[in-house]
Amino acid sequence: MNPASNLVLVGPMGAGKSSIGRRLAGRCGLEFVDLDEEIERSTGATVATIFDCEGEAGFRARERAALEAVLARDGLVLATGGGAILDPDGRALMRSRGFVVHLHASVERQLARLARDRTRPLLAGTDREAVLHRLAAVREPLYREVADLHFDTGALAPASAVARLGRALQQAWRQQPAPAPASPREPA
Repeated sequence: MNPASNLVLVGPMGAGKSSIGRRLAGRCGLEFVDLDEEIERSTGATVATIFDCEGEAGFRARERAALEAVLARDGLVLATGGGAILDPDGRALMRSRGFVVHLHASVERQLARLARDRTRPLLAGTDREAVLHRLAAVREPLYREVADLHFDTGALAPASAVARLGRALQQAWRQQPAPAPASPREPA
């Protein structure tokens, strides 16, 4: 058991990190943060635009900085991007600052969920299935390495997934309260 004040969701695109995370944050009384949305808010550019202008390496550098800034806070559910686990320092940060849940979805389920989504730069090519299999081969071991809990979202609708995941978290996660703010010092 990894006591932590934050809950960090990792997994492939289409696993439900954002949709489940929003509901889970409400259920747990925590703030919800979507890392990709945080990057877009802070840069004023979409993820796709950042990929176009700076390439994947530029995006990953921004992602790492955003991860550090967000995880400096307490009391949140963080939905990471699918590739946030690629950076070893990022994985260590997730483990040290949160209870990490790997949301898994098969490639077939991802394809169904992402069928109409045209916003993901890594899926811009013609063979989405091949891309998802290639990404899974590299990333799946990293999700497993960093995770305190594995949860297959399978064919579950978000509300059902949140209910089941909530029960699993009651057993596995000891939510650590956020530290109290330091009291002001009296003048000497």
